[in-house]
Amino acid sequence: MHYHNGLLSVALLVLMNLNGYSCFITTGIPQIIEHDQRAQLSLIPSNLRLALSKKPSYESNSNQTGSPDTFRFPDDFLFGAATAAYQIEGAWNEDGKGPSVWDTLTHDHPELVVDQATGDRATDSYHRYLSDIDALATVGFDYYRFSIAWSRLLPRGDRSSLNEQAVEYYNHLIDELLTNGIEPVVTMLHYDVPQYLQNLGGFASPLIVDYFREYADTLFHTFGDRVKVWITHNEPYDFCVEGYGTGNSGPLVYASGVGEYLCAHHVLLSHAAAYQLYNERYRQQQNGLIGLTLSGRYYYPASNATAQEVVDRAIEFQIGWFADPLFGEDGNYPAVMINEIAKNSEQEGRTHSRLPTFTNTESALLRGSADFFAYNYYSSRLVELNSTEYNPLETPSWQRDARIIQSVDPGWSRAKSSWLYVVPEGLRGILNWIRKRYHNPTVLITENGYSDDGQLEDTERIDYYARHLHAVLASLLEDGCHVAGFTAWSIIDNFEWLRGYSEKFGLFYVNFTDPALVRIPKRSANFMARVISTRTIPAE
Repeated sequence: MHYHNGLLSVALLVLMNLNGYSCFITTGIPQIIEHDQRAQLSLIPSNLRLALSKKPSYESNSNQTGSPDTFRFPDDFLFGAATAAYQIEGAWNEDGKGPSVWDTLTHDHPELVVDQATGDRATDSYHRYLSDIDALATVGFDYYRFSIAWSRLLPRGDRSSLNEQAVEYYNHLIDELLTNGIEPVVTMLHYDVPQYLQNLGGFASPLIVDYFREYADTLFHTFGDRVKVWITHNEPYDFCVEGYGTGNSGPLVYASGVGEYLCAHHVLLSHAAAYQLYNERYRQQQNGLIGLTLSGRYYYPASNATAQEVVDRAIEFQIGWFADPLFGEDGNYPAVMINEIAKNSEQEGRTHSRLPTFTNTESALLRGSADFFAYNYYSSRLVELNSTEYNPLETPSWQRDARIIQSVDPGWSRAKSSWLYVVPEGLRGILNWIRKRYHNPTVLITENGYSDDGQLEDTERIDYYARHLHAVLASLLEDGCHVAGFTAWSIIDNFEWLRGYSEKFGLFYVNFTDPALVRIPKRSANFMARVISTRTIPAE
């Protein structure tokens, strides 16, 4: 049973047994849940799992471009919206939650966040999650991709610190989503590594693989009866390069040219460990799917002199870095990375490459350890090769190993975010690159969105979505790419990492100076509702 936000305001948790019902009253929102409701919810079929599991019945047909009646999203194509725990939950130190690396960053180094903001309260979704579900239901989304805060569930990283209040919170969220006909898609880790584990080395240490396996085991055991689509990691390229290489983002580890590769290596091994565990203990009973969300741009030649191999090199160094071990033939990094980093390491006088090596056993575990290709797309770049001779005396880095120079076309418009140039055709380009390189895996677009100042009349966001959805349709119907769903980032305005609250991505506006933090639909929310209900892209 679903109660709308604002019906009741209380600060205590009251548990009553009334004629076979349990009534949970939490900060304003009562929930009445039958004792056997969870078992019933676990029987709800997962349309997204079904869409990701099968090859679609539609094939490429270039003749469809001129027919408005047929240029529409297939009936089994699904739409969702996404968030991340640190960006929305708040309650950073409530109910047994431990600190994450982002709690540490924002508290110890407020100067690094443009408005010196924190996620201490954010949108307060820990207490107001029903308002988020109302927003999702209002638009008509099929699924909701959210992340679980590892440091809330297991503050010290392993099951010895299991926090039952966190279990209760995520159970309520998952159950309420399913009750409203919205599928939960759970991201295990979206940047916010527990600070306890970071103190042990985080993803620069092989210890993290066993910790992540135990964390995944806890998630599968606790929520896997109702969650049928899992994402192990979000955007490891960004997380590793900026968090462990340049040290510009959480967890602020500066180990350029070494740290980013150690981080990526352990991200992949921890993903494979979780995947193998699911196969061994849970898949037969729970019948879910597991992926790893990658990020990366599409690249265009900066000039006529730029060869296609330079474009491929740029994509391989960013997306292929993680996708090749999972979807490639040999469970290993792209050859261009292996060769280039080994050559540079040798020039630096090292006894081994800065790029770690997989054992044969590890490669076997990695190869094929993703049930679908999860991908976040926002922007593209022009690219050319840096022809400067490698100087081994300079500090190594991913950037110097990649040897690519990125630039932008002056004709591209830009969002509020300094990095977000609007290049919708790049989404079609990368979907086709994935199709050709990895034998057309089923793709779930797990993020796509546009930043502005938060205005309700967000016509630029509508234009961004319309053009990117056209690119998805073209890749589906004209190119034969297997894309199962599209996820909007984000359902609500939230804490945007180092940009704080200065940039807004939401379909719903949130006034962060208002104690009520009401979610107010923007014009783009209505646009997405029309896309979902009509299976077409409105002409606006």
